[in-house]
Amino acid sequence: MTTFKSMHHTARKRMVIKLGGSTLEGLNEAFFENFKKLQASGIELIITHGGGPAINRELAARHIESHALNGIRVTSAAAMDVVQTTLIGNVNPSLVHELTTAGIAAVGLNGFDGQLLVADFLDKDVYGFVGAVQSVNTPLLEALITAGIVPVIACVGADYNGQALNINGDTVASEVALAIGAESLLLVTDVSGIRIQDEYQTEVTPLLIAQWIEEGHIYGGMIPKVQGAIECLNAGVPSVQIVGDTLVGTTILP
Repeated sequence: MTTFKSMHHTARKRMVIKLGGSTLEGLNEAFFENFKKLQASGIELIITHGGGPAINRELAARHIESHALNGIRVTSAAAMDVVQTTLIGNVNPSLVHELTTAGIAAVGLNGFDGQLLVADFLDKDVYGFVGAVQSVNTPLLEALITAGIVPVIACVGADYNGQALNINGDTVASEVALAIGAESLLLVTDVSGIRIQDEYQTEVTPLLIAQWIEEGHIYGGMIPKVQGAIECLNAGVPSVQIVGDTLVGTTILP
């Protein structure tokens, strides 16, 4: 099966929605209603997701140590087993069930399905079983989108030998967005965008973000969120939005 990336933009608008682990566990009716409104407006949607909190709970239950380095979870063979079984076996089907219950046609996917996400080791000596995306099976996603089905992609890739690899959630979202020619990538978080002096911003630039970080207006957990968004922009995604469950928030433009 041929895998390739396409920067071709179709007439219909496309959007990738990346759900973070903590957001996943608190989706409410507003999320699903706004999701359906986007669909009704003619936007084709793809969901990618991680599952950090669920993975952390299972690692703790099995007494497996794990830590982050440069924002990436260092993943041992034992931790990779937990990541794979948790994301593919629990988090992904649970999310698909929520979507279908809300009346949204969806199908769960991961890197093994039709070689959707072919990956290679990012740096095995440093990060262990962490992957870097080599190719995305765009025709598979195109077929589902054309059929009116929302692909729901767990952030697990596979190399050509069938080895599962843990891939950073923002990276998967960015690679998928580039592959299908998405106009926008939504990073759904537990806040409704970037707030400066108690006011949510509608549009910002990386230059403004750098200034606000230096001035202390952007701090704590928002810093890695905006940095991840800028990395997606730098990769070539036209616009990236940091949004809450209403799917409305702050658009970051190049």
